[in-house]
Amino acid sequence: MTDKSVLRASLRAARDACAPVSIPVPSTFLTRLKPGMTVASYVPFGGEADPSPFARAAVDAGCVIALPHVVRRSLPMRFLSWETEAALIAGPFGLHQPAEDAAELAPDIILTPLVGFDRSGNRIGQGAGYYDRAFLAHPDAWRVGIALSVQQVDSLTPDPWDVPLHAIATELEWITL
Repeated sequence: MTDKSVLRASLRAARDACAPVSIPVPSTFLTRLKPGMTVASYVPFGGEADPSPFARAAVDAGCVIALPHVVRRSLPMRFLSWETEAALIAGPFGLHQPAEDAAELAPDIILTPLVGFDRSGNRIGQGAGYYDRAFLAHPDAWRVGIALSVQQVDSLTPDPWDVPLHAIATELEWITL
């Protein structure tokens, strides 16, 4: 495998060259949703695939939405409650996130932005380790990557701290692992 920073740059360029597309919500995802569940979503930035169809489906099913909240690299990411009409504040790295005083929630499902992925559930993210630490903090959460199909690579070699995904949604397919 090439250096991760080179791979990230290549995958971002491929993603950024694509026109925005909607990623369909598969029935497998819908059947997992139950009223009262917490679904951690995210506000896409920098060309990330948009998870909003999944978040809307979760809200329609009676789920609660949480969004990542980041303070600085040395602190873990938290998932804070978010109502769709509530304002978001600017966070580090260009994030839009709930205000710090929003309730912290433990997610049942974590929708995860990807820079790259393989069909074994390995993923490459932005490189700060926030999602891997969140996955370890919430080991029972169902981990779903959201990406464009051009972000798929043949194989990624995970680092010892990398936590694999349970499923990946692209504009072309739903991959379960």
